[in-house]
Amino acid sequence: MTKKIFIWVAHPTTGSLNHAIADAYEAGAKQKGAHVRRMNLNEMTLSADFDGYTGSAELDPDLVEWQNSVAWADHILIIHPYWWGAMPGKAKEVLDRALTSRFGFKYKARGLGWEKLLAGKTADAFITSDTPPLLDILLYRKPARRVIKNQVLGFCGVKVKKVVQFGSVKLAAPKKIQGWLKRAEAMGAKASS
Repeated sequence: MTKKIFIWVAHPTTGSLNHAIADAYEAGAKQKGAHVRRMNLNEMTLSADFDGYTGSAELDPDLVEWQNSVAWADHILIIHPYWWGAMPGKAKEVLDRALTSRFGFKYKARGLGWEKLLAGKTADAFITSDTPPLLDILLYRKPARRVIKNQVLGFCGVKVKKVVQFGSVKLAAPKKIQGWLKRAEAMGAKASS
């Protein structure tokens, strides 16, 4: 069966290292025959009228497309930079507005339980940072990796295969970055099988 992969580049600017990592992952996936959909945060348009979860505002067209791509996919890749211990605010806004109750999860009427509506899907994630990954573990206990794995994807039932943090980006030599891109391509190929 051909794997369906949704790649979301959650970086708010064009031409970032995140885009190059996505390109490599996508190339690896397509080499193995996967069908790929991709959305780039920097191309998404979000209205400013989100007032939390009590309102009944309709989703922006790009958020509907994002939900449709997640629903379509067997496997999801999320790539984002690590800014102030988390993903960029605009990326978090996509999750806040599109990964909602009755799409990603559904609370049970009684108690603290919930249904994981995206169960059966798998995911990978890449995080780029200027903080060296070992330092991120020792000083901060890898918050971005824990959030994307447990509190976002895992909460909705998505089984996370790998969360990889590349860094320090600002100190990385071109040879190091090429190694990261090769790793991303290999992971894309593996995700397709």
